[in-house]
Amino acid sequence: MVVLAGQGDPDRSMALLWRAPSAAGARSGPGPKPGLSVEAIVEAAIALADADGMAGLSMRAVAERLGVTAMALYTYVPGKHELIDLMYDGAHAELPAGYDLSEGWRAAATSWAMDLVRFCVRHPWVPQVSFARPVLGPNEQSVLEALVRILRETGLPAAVLRRIVSLLFYVVRGTAQTVAESRLAAAAGRISEQEWWSSRSAALRAVAPDFAQRFPMSAWLASDGPAPRADDSTPYLEQEAMEAFGVGLTVLLDGIEAAMAKGRT
Repeated sequence: MVVLAGQGDPDRSMALLWRAPSAAGARSGPGPKPGLSVEAIVEAAIALADADGMAGLSMRAVAERLGVTAMALYTYVPGKHELIDLMYDGAHAELPAGYDLSEGWRAAATSWAMDLVRFCVRHPWVPQVSFARPVLGPNEQSVLEALVRILRETGLPAAVLRRIVSLLFYVVRGTAQTVAESRLAAAAGRISEQEWWSSRSAALRAVAPDFAQRFPMSAWLASDGPAPRADDSTPYLEQEAMEAFGVGLTVLLDGIEAAMAKGRT
């Protein structure tokens, strides 16, 4: 499921994201204080998406979680599109705004990437919010700012770092999406992952006994991989995704160092 961000009214969305004085539920004059807030609505929406996914998100469902009517939410948030932007940006407030550079840019970049992939795994709906049109909120921007501050230590030009930054985000989001899908498959399946792999492998051998001869490179690539472990509760694909993330991140950072060395020659 792909959800597009930035689909609401731009003026209202920006005012809410950046908490402009005129935004969301501001009331003046006498009368009772409002019982809700943008923060409470966003917190409830994030909890709902964490539990039920984006498919279960609606203004009505959030209102029920808060014990109010759906109409009560519209005083603060004009609609679901704006709510998605607020959720996405609000969740990113969990992440650090800065990293210690005392051990160098590479250690800091590794910490940044690991923090972000774990964050996306905790909130599997986050990678479903398309990166094609950023939310442009303050918390999302802080995550980007932290990475750029780290990578600027490499001395590489902005034009190069801009592409590296994009690649790091793609790698993180792709890894988290794979982990989320692996867990979803494990939860939805009527058999264990070990049983699934065993039955599928047996069926493949039966219909394609010459598989290794027809696809020798694929067979070679899989020859040195770990077999699914029956006593491990972690889905095999999740293990593979996290291991691939670690190796890929190392290779990517090696490439940055190679670019730095090339720039010095």
